[in-house]
Amino acid sequence: MIKFIQAFAFCMLIQPVFAQKITSEFIYEKAPFPSCHASTLEETPRGIIASWFGGTAEKDKDVGIWVSRLEKGKWTAPVEVANGVQNESLRYPTWNPVLFKMPKGELILFYKVGPTPSTWWGMLKRSKDNGLTWSAAEKLPDGIYGPIKNKPVMLKNGTLLCPTSSEDQGWRVHFEMTKDGGRTWSRTEAINDGKEFSAIQPSVLFLPDGRLQLLCRSKNGLILESFSGDQGKTWSALKATTLPNPNSGTDAVTLKDGRHVLIYNHVTKESQAWGGRRSPLNVVISKDGQKWDEISVLENEPKAEFSYPAVIQTKDGKIHITYTWKREKIKHVVIQL
Repeated sequence: MIKFIQAFAFCMLIQPVFAQKITSEFIYEKAPFPSCHASTLEETPRGIIASWFGGTAEKDKDVGIWVSRLEKGKWTAPVEVANGVQNESLRYPTWNPVLFKMPKGELILFYKVGPTPSTWWGMLKRSKDNGLTWSAAEKLPDGIYGPIKNKPVMLKNGTLLCPTSSEDQGWRVHFEMTKDGGRTWSRTEAINDGKEFSAIQPSVLFLPDGRLQLLCRSKNGLILESFSGDQGKTWSALKATTLPNPNSGTDAVTLKDGRHVLIYNHVTKESQAWGGRRSPLNVVISKDGQKWDEISVLENEPKAEFSYPAVIQTKDGKIHITYTWKREKIKHVVIQL
């Protein structure tokens, strides 16, 4: 039965693409917090840097933003670089860090603070030394959250396009733009009403014809997509792809050769009884953003949680992935195609 379900889960994927898994490791073995989630990673001149939120458990007031750097082949001990302390008697949890290295500029750490996703607000910190030290926290303008989970993308015109979403009036996707490293902002309206499609946490891909493609998490049982022909100012109506989504975070990136890599939980309604909502965790690749071929199954333990992936391609062409491992650790995987 299990073999049948596993085969069924990949019935929409074509022939596997060869990939070599170079590294599979935990960023840390021990940490000052029992629970972690929502990792992000970026490449800097000093090497790879990762961040996530950690504390007693998601939504608890002691949850802060932690950072580790990959130096000389080893991850540094996690350090808390941001938290939700408001004053001596008030502290809120922090959420969903996102790292982005400005071209020839500073490293930005976006994150959120607040009691819940429907009431949180956007914050950022800056580093001029690739994550060794950080500036004081800056609160983003009202209505601006920064990239909500997945990394922003730099457009040819110098605009940093931040894929984001809100949860205060249903799950709705919108985009935020800054041309000066997060000092001034503009934004689009929501591209969905939160009713027909409940969508959050988009990723952005670059298509050969100049369009942008959005892929995002949903409550509709499938990954959703949308397209923009004007560099993110307007977007087509959301529609379902053929890839399942068990209401779990995804991430995607366009590679240097124009192909796209997507990390997600390939869990259908029929297979949830076997694997739960967030196992297995899968890597697929596509030339056109429509037809996806399997690269790897990162995790496949029944009933466990492997979730909230982040993916980048580094200058050497390797694909780096981080993800939540059972809410206990952050795992780092490197793949060479």
